[in-house]
Amino acid sequence: MMSVVDKSNDHKACDTNSTKKFDSYDQKTRATNSSERSGSNYQTARVTNSSGKSAEVIQPKKFKPFFVPICNFSDPKSDFCEINDGDVRVHGNSSTIFIVSSSKLFSNISAQNTSWSIKPYARKNDHSVMERIREFSLKTSSSYDRKSILGCSKNHSLPGIIFSAGGYAGNQYHDFSDVIIPLYTTSRHFKGEVKFLVANAGSWWLGKYRILLKALSNHDIIDIDRDQEIHCFSSMIVGLKSHKEFGFDSSRPGPDGNFSMPIFTQFLRRVFSLKRDSLPKLRDGDKRKPRLYIMARARTRKLANVDEIAAEARSLGFDVEVFDAKWNLEEFAKMVNSFDVMVGVHGAGLTNNLFLPQRAVVIQIVPLGLEWLAKYDYELPARAMNLRYLDYKISVNESTLIDNYPIDHPVFTDPHLYSKQGWGAFKKIYMDTQNVRLDIGKFRTSLLKAIELLRS
Repeated sequence: MMSVVDKSNDHKACDTNSTKKFDSYDQKTRATNSSERSGSNYQTARVTNSSGKSAEVIQPKKFKPFFVPICNFSDPKSDFCEINDGDVRVHGNSSTIFIVSSSKLFSNISAQNTSWSIKPYARKNDHSVMERIREFSLKTSSSYDRKSILGCSKNHSLPGIIFSAGGYAGNQYHDFSDVIIPLYTTSRHFKGEVKFLVANAGSWWLGKYRILLKALSNHDIIDIDRDQEIHCFSSMIVGLKSHKEFGFDSSRPGPDGNFSMPIFTQFLRRVFSLKRDSLPKLRDGDKRKPRLYIMARARTRKLANVDEIAAEARSLGFDVEVFDAKWNLEEFAKMVNSFDVMVGVHGAGLTNNLFLPQRAVVIQIVPLGLEWLAKYDYELPARAMNLRYLDYKISVNESTLIDNYPIDHPVFTDPHLYSKQGWGAFKKIYMDTQNVRLDIGKFRTSLLKAIELLRS
């Protein structure tokens, strides 16, 4: 196969140790006018592959050879391939994407059987979850090999993007970090004129995020798992471009400019018609009380004394509401946007800080053992969103683990011991069986600091 030259050091012609490598073709431009097409826009050219075999082909002078994709397998979070100005045929039933060339090279040099695979979900190093992601095969074919070419049943004038909405679907942090934010990164420059082909997507997931998907594409989504058609495109992206966990790398601009969390949250406020973009300063004499939302968790990492916390906040002048995240995302986004302060124990519900106005305050309650997750999952993204961030790291006596282990147990003295045993062992103790019972006197300090930040 042809090796595609890309100007970016990060991108490679589709070449990975786990798949067949492209043969590297050196197209020599010793072109002369063909007697067959003398005076036309055609030329002859001799094409040589890495093993020395060659063929003479007649091609347009502005020939775009073989339509092989430019792929990136080097990003830490995701693999993706791009095919531009080609002939791409997607067969959902067989999970196959055919890239068809009109050049005789594929017939003459027997390169038509080359293929490679990609799982279009932006969490490629999480092997346990990637086992559940549908794999697509990308295959090159020659239009001269009519037996292997599937005819188009639907032609699309738009570019297409194939991605998976499986993985940790239903966990809002992962829905945004692994799908929505990478999809925004990949599709924004199309300004809605793009077709989404989605794998591993439950109807409930498509329903929950319908408004966001419609904001990124003006066209109906193809559920590729249940589709019977042969969809044909001239341009296609397989996989999503993901910069980092729950965020963007500003040093990696897109085709239409830089990405950032403030730009993304502004997009969300527009999509959900959220009224408040940024908080004004809280001033003495303001009649409106600052609104505080306490995120109630129903299953794990629960606030055992949430009523006491709410009462203390009210005594300091907050208008307090306590509730769990709502399923209707549009409705819930509007609710969150009406608050000045959000308080929550580390967990996916804190992802809803995306809907807070800028300059709002987030207080993350950090259970034992979760300091590093708290920082990278929510502290750094919150600061990037122009939110004011506070954390409250609980003491041993504020964790319900003290009810099950003596105070000198390694669970308290050496959490790293359990992380070395694997994610499952660590998660079972620190995330699944640990609840929180705050020291109200200590937590009062964080509430007072939040008021101070609202006034600054």
